[in-house]
Amino acid sequence: MIIYNVTTQVDLVIVEEWLKWMRDEHIPEVTGTGCFTHAVILQMIEIDISEAHTYAVQYHAESKSHYNRYIREYAELLRRKSVERWGNKVIAFRSVLQVVD
Repeated sequence: MIIYNVTTQVDLVIVEEWLKWMRDEHIPEVTGTGCFTHAVILQMIEIDISEAHTYAVQYHAESKSHYNRYIREYAELLRRKSVERWGNKVIAFRSVLQVVD
């Protein structure tokens, strides 16, 4: 199992709207590609939240080839849609993990 982890710092002004968009639009669009079985939203705690909240969204893929297909066929468009909608109020970085146990 591969986990595509997107950690995102979200400006306080848009947190609720961003979470709704993630739940209602973005995550269904990403999982709708067929590359991921499901996604989980996590919020980082015990950090300074005076200016932004930080979330990790973990998309679960059955294999590296599923993840690679997502990157090759869908990632650029979906990332661009996010940037166009949220601009610099959202800062994201991505990592890929493999489940060991």
